[in-house]
Amino acid sequence: MVSDEQVESFRRDGFLIVEEGLVSMPAVEILRERFAAVFEGDYATGIAPDEVNWKPGRDSDDVTRQICNGWRADDLIAAQVLSEETGRIAARLGGYRGTRILQDNCLWKPPGTKSLGMHQDGSYASYLTPPEMITCWVALDETFAEGGTIEYVRGSHLWPKAPPDRGSFHAPDDWLAPLANAAPEGAEIERVPVVVKPGGCAFHHSLTFHGSGPNESAKERRALVSHLVPVGTRFHPTNTDVVYSRYRRRGDLSLDESFFPVLWDENGGRSAWLTDLPPLPD
Repeated sequence: MVSDEQVESFRRDGFLIVEEGLVSMPAVEILRERFAAVFEGDYATGIAPDEVNWKPGRDSDDVTRQICNGWRADDLIAAQVLSEETGRIAARLGGYRGTRILQDNCLWKPPGTKSLGMHQDGSYASYLTPPEMITCWVALDETFAEGGTIEYVRGSHLWPKAPPDRGSFHAPDDWLAPLANAAPEGAEIERVPVVVKPGGCAFHHSLTFHGSGPNESAKERRALVSHLVPVGTRFHPTNTDVVYSRYRRRGDLSLDESFFPVLWDENGGRSAWLTDLPPLPD
């Protein structure tokens, strides 16, 4: 459960860090195994993820490995990404009556990999109404400030929304430049690295600036991310996304539960097919 004090902290800072315990260690170990399989192209469901931004032999070893919607390729990854508990916590923090998945990110930063640029998730959500979300970032490895962990800028969710800058996200020359460009005049910039145990997590607001520096440690840094939108979210009638608007049906702006399932709502609702997913160990 999330306390009133944690909700207040989230709304003040734009993020909430939970140092350990959201995901059990036996579940973390399973998710690490499935991470390796999916990045090798082993798709247990027979369905490819929506985006594969890194493949062995195709891409440089010094960039962060990313897959978007790995849950479509693997039911064990889906069991965590589509967790009812995660959906319930996100709804509480966002003040939503329920949540559904928009997409996941499987992120893997081996030692020596480069940064991911500072950004606001909400800058890339103009194809949705409302264009907002709550994100849950789950660590599959212990994180360190020097290990390329995610960093938040405290209070930046209260700044104006910045335009999307797709060219500075993957391995930019200056991963902090978007932050410097977007900060209001006189704003205090306080970066907070997320230092947690495996299975720990952080939730953040869609306008909170975040990114990660290079992994200068000798440790792996893997994370499983769920982007959760309000249960009543719909596609924007005119704005589109080059990848995710493919799921928009002609003449229908609703989000289909086959692709954007409901994780939790206040009346106890949850997409029925989620009961078919294999459980992860507590």
